[in-house]
Amino acid sequence: MGDALLKRFEKGPLICAEGFLFELERRGYLKAGPFVPEVVLDHPESLRELHREFLRAGSDVMVAFTYYAHRDKMKVVGRERDIEKLNRQALRIAKQVADEGNALTAGNICNTWVYDPSNKSSWDEVYGMYDEQVKWAKEEGADYIIAETLFYTGEALIALEVIKKYGLEAVITFAPFHEKTLDGDTYEDACKKLKENGADVVGLNCGRGPETMFPLLENIRNNVEGEIAALPVPYRTTNEAPTFQKLQTENGEQAFPVLLDSFFIDRKQTANFAVKARDFGINYIGLCCGGAPHFIRAMSEALGRAPPASMYSPDLSLHAMLGSNVKEHNQPFKKDWK
Repeated sequence: MGDALLKRFEKGPLICAEGFLFELERRGYLKAGPFVPEVVLDHPESLRELHREFLRAGSDVMVAFTYYAHRDKMKVVGRERDIEKLNRQALRIAKQVADEGNALTAGNICNTWVYDPSNKSSWDEVYGMYDEQVKWAKEEGADYIIAETLFYTGEALIALEVIKKYGLEAVITFAPFHEKTLDGDTYEDACKKLKENGADVVGLNCGRGPETMFPLLENIRNNVEGEIAALPVPYRTTNEAPTFQKLQTENGEQAFPVLLDSFFIDRKQTANFAVKARDFGINYIGLCCGGAPHFIRAMSEALGRAPPASMYSPDLSLHAMLGSNVKEHNQPFKKDWK
């Protein structure tokens, strides 16, 4: 079994940039609704560029964009015949960019919408869907596998079983859209079960912003040994609307998934989250849906790093009106800038 992931923690916290679905939808390369990563085949150059942007911003991991690239979702867009081609190409793109910056390559599997705890035949279907994706990831040289946005402990355990079958390290994260997993476990108990069965990193991703995710992360960190993952969405969720699916616009429309722009937190808040997580003993830190390179750069810098993109980090001392050398004839107008 490989140990590239766990060895990486010897250098300090690991930053994992996600958010490919939302970012590529914003750029016009992916359809909201099905959210199937057809961009891998249709516009691979756009995906490769986003990987490079995340790498330059400081991500330690290139996550293969195989989220929702499983058999059930590929059927939705009529491209089931392309499933292996898409998975392998996504993995190769991620690995190519990872090798450019000495980053890790992660394979990726996710919730299936097929798992039914009361229907054992669905368990076999889920196992088969995960098995082919993890097999391809192994063959394409992934360092480890992320199984994420999971709602059921049972489905997470199936994912873990498949990952361990192929001798790969496993990061398993639940999407805390509800107060517990859909099969009734608290998130700390679900994470304990995964650790007991061999998961290398456990935690939470998606659904909640930093403010509403952190209390759940505290419970996990206080009750679970080993490395913990924290990948919130960069949106202002609240006690009244703890997940971004519950956010509403001023007109009362559901903001998720395409009206969320006004709910973004800022880069300073994402940086503060990274520091808060690290100081609480959480070492696998990133962002999920809504994540973008400028957020990742801010998090990386807050953790004491200087990634390549830091060459272009803001320096307002050089600004014509906000800087330290405002020309005499512009002095009367400074008040309009503050």
